[in-house]
Amino acid sequence: MQKKDSSKNIAVVLLNMGGPERLEDVEPFLFNLFSDRLIIRLGPAFMQKTIARFISRRRAPKSSKAYAKIGGGSPLGKITGDQATALEKKLAGSDVSRVAVCMRYWHPRAEKTLVQLQREGFKRIIALSLYPHYSIATTGSSVSDLLEANKSLSSPFEIETIESWPLQPEYINALATNIIKGSELFAGEEPQVVYSAHSLPVKFIEEGDPYVEHLKQTIQAVESQTAMPGILCYQSRSGPVEWLSPSPPEILEQLSRDDCKNVLMVPISFVSDHVETLYEIDMLYSEMARGLGIRMERAASLNCIPGFIDSLKELVMKKIKELEW
Repeated sequence: MQKKDSSKNIAVVLLNMGGPERLEDVEPFLFNLFSDRLIIRLGPAFMQKTIARFISRRRAPKSSKAYAKIGGGSPLGKITGDQATALEKKLAGSDVSRVAVCMRYWHPRAEKTLVQLQREGFKRIIALSLYPHYSIATTGSSVSDLLEANKSLSSPFEIETIESWPLQPEYINALATNIIKGSELFAGEEPQVVYSAHSLPVKFIEEGDPYVEHLKQTIQAVESQTAMPGILCYQSRSGPVEWLSPSPPEILEQLSRDDCKNVLMVPISFVSDHVETLYEIDMLYSEMARGLGIRMERAASLNCIPGFIDSLKELVMKKIKELEW
């Protein structure tokens, strides 16, 4: 069979934040993160990178210790690459002949990914955010970065985006399945489900960010399948601003006071394992729970399970149909 002309085909680009792959990557990764004014404004714009460099140097030693405990780096890049490979296979036979990856704060960055796809002859891109719940600090920043990089090309791509999908059916099914499997670890005793999402500054929500509303939509849809009511909390706060609450430690302390003995932690806003699941949940919060007399288990992350890859495929195919590409 003759291979399709790639100039008429569609490339999908998966958007994620990235993570340091080695301990020596931690400081430059943090610098990239703190240089993003969509996440945090560090003084006037002309001082952003200077302050970001100071903060990244100060925080790198502590962050490096966390990454050292999970193998010396973040698995996020590899997992996202595996998700891209699995999705490309699922899309075989469609008008999508390539699935690439673009990281916001680590490699491959937007410009490199776009240049490579341009070399391969693609003209159209569907950018699919791997953040199911929209926030200006995650999807918004990644999309803005991609579009800015596209402007710098001599022949820019036609780019369309998929920016949120809190109620995508296959995604909901995959989450519910993992929660039910996780509950089976308690041998017949029903655990208290605790959903943990990445925290955001409260001001983002006050300014209209739909992140919390999207989280609630997902949880309601999941609980219609599991019939296991849960509590939502927010992890990974940093900095002096007011953050979304309660935090996992606050929830665990409250559950201990309520004489709760079993907790199933569900990483609701993360579709891949990374430092927040492997270190914060599996180590820090698990140790805290044990100290409070609570048995805590974690529902598996979605990573590359077939049901989750199916959800990504359906998102792409639906978008192609809407666009009539």
